[in-house]
Amino acid sequence: SHENICRYIARESESVVVSVGYRLAPEHKYPAAYEDCLNATIHFMKNIEHYGVDPARIIVCGDNAGGNLAAAVTQTLAGRSDLPRLRAQILIYPGLQALDFNLPSYQQNGGVPLLFRERAAFCVLQYLNGNALHMQEILEGSHIPPDMRLKYRKWVSPDNIPEKFKVRGYKPHKPHEFKGEVFEKVTRSFEPNLCLLLAEDALVEQLPESFILTCEYDVLRDDGLLYKKRLEDNGVRVTWYHLEDGFHGVIS
Repeated sequence: SHENICRYIARESESVVVSVGYRLAPEHKYPAAYEDCLNATIHFMKNIEHYGVDPARIIVCGDNAGGNLAAAVTQTLAGRSDLPRLRAQILIYPGLQALDFNLPSYQQNGGVPLLFRERAAFCVLQYLNGNALHMQEILEGSHIPPDMRLKYRKWVSPDNIPEKFKVRGYKPHKPHEFKGEVFEKVTRSFEPNLCLLLAEDALVEQLPESFILTCEYDVLRDDGLLYKKRLEDNGVRVTWYHLEDGFHGVIS
């Protein structure tokens, strides 16, 4: 799926592109893909002279699930003093949270190809557990304890989405009653290595310069908007590019 894209980026930017063939869900559940990407990045950084790359110009990049993995690797490496500091991260319509599937973009674009709202929840569960049980509860929001919802509301909330993105058919969602047994099954989905928006400020402020691309007709649009705000609130320089007529998967 990404061979031609990677060749294009390498050719047009005159840069070395390393594409990680990480293990895939549901056969290989979380954190397999994250660990593969992290290990590959560290190996690359430790053997940088072999690739003829300037250690001060290493960029981590990904789209869709790869955007999630790129952001996770970037967060993990932020505090490492034994490796070169990343020059930047490039996140192309990344999925960055599994807390709220009723943000404005999820409501507005739930039926827009290529990534339907139900499909997004399905993919998260396949990555997490290797099955899609409890998908309905996750879509309804009954998988989150009230105290956790309150704690993270400062970071994952429609209140942090600019008003202009809410005019197209958005209605505030009231979560269904909390179900503890569902929370037990999906509790790892709230780990910062998977739910990047839940990283603490002390970590976020260490992140490198970032580029975020969002598409108007994409359920993941608001994940990107929320992360943009978190980065900017913590003094990280962000270049944001929004495709007004873009949809999920447009890079392909």
